[in-house]
Amino acid sequence: MIVCVCRRVSDREIARHVRAGMTFDEVQFELGVATQCGQCEGCARDIVAQCSASHPVAALSCESGPRAIQLATSIKESKAWNSSRQSAAA
Repeated sequence: MIVCVCRRVSDREIARHVRAGMTFDEVQFELGVATQCGQCEGCARDIVAQCSASHPVAALSCESGPRAIQLATSIKESKAWNSSRQSAAA
């Protein structure tokens, strides 16, 4: 999905940069998201928060709207989580 229409940046592109270890400010500088009209900033920040390796969260959809939760230790310590973190660092 295109997050930043002005710079034509997708959610996948933002996620890829975050998984490589970038913060929102670094993604903003590198890709130019939220530097023109600013309408995408909230969505871009949400994607960064969801994909951050240092603070893994999951988005939940409920009647009151989406919210972020901290992932359980068992998920963070699973082989799948660790292998994805190692491949991002490579």
